[in-house]
Amino acid sequence: MFLKLFSMATVVAATLLATGPTQAATRKSCVMAGGEATMMTRGMAEFMANAALKNSIKGKDMTATGPISLKCNDPAPLTYCIARQRACK
Repeated sequence: MFLKLFSMATVVAATLLATGPTQAATRKSCVMAGGEATMMTRGMAEFMANAALKNSIKGKDMTATGPISLKCNDPAPLTYCIARQRACK
């Protein structure tokens, strides 16, 4: 009985050691990418912030994952927006 448990534990440990490096090698490196814009209208600022976000992700050869977070300030006379999204390689 003890020998059977010991051999099963050895097989499990060997499997974990063998698959550990491959899992680490396939792990994605992710960042929070962003784009910002200051424009005359809120619609233009949102559009340009989203375009800047997409350009920053594309420029780093990354893939966008998750939803886009868009925050805008509307002080007169200009509107400032920042768009953020998670991106992984």
